[in-house]
Amino acid sequence: MTKEKTNVESFDLDHTKVVAPYVRLAGVKEGAKGDVVTKYDIRFKQPNKAHMEMPALHSLEHLMADRIRNHSSQVIDLSPMGCQTGFYLSFINHNDYDDVLNILENTLKDVLAATSVPACNEVQCGWAASHSLEGAQALAKEFLEKRSEWHIVFAE
Repeated sequence: MTKEKTNVESFDLDHTKVVAPYVRLAGVKEGAKGDVVTKYDIRFKQPNKAHMEMPALHSLEHLMADRIRNHSSQVIDLSPMGCQTGFYLSFINHNDYDDVLNILENTLKDVLAATSVPACNEVQCGWAASHSLEGAQALAKEFLEKRSEWHIVFAE
């Protein structure tokens, strides 16, 4: 199959060659005033083979987006992928890959210790009925168990 080049880095990634779970540097952008934004592909599930169920993914997003900021003030955003296989994580002026892995590890440990999902209500969330703390914690546990493999993106 021939694929055409797109304007989206992740669309140009060959999803048949990656091995989840992994943490991949997906892009670096430098602003006009010298600020540098780094974007990471945090892949929880193997593309086209598995996905995260929405209530668990939704709660994991809330938990990680809240807790990660306890470990870094340079986080811009944590966003779920539409394919439900992972998240994008963006930092400003922070490009230390090993530190990113440590920030993620500590954030996921916080998820495991959580007793509730933050902003899980109709005032703060656009679909408050779709949450699962237990599901989010199971995803976090599964990802943490493969911590030693996060740096491996492609099959050999």
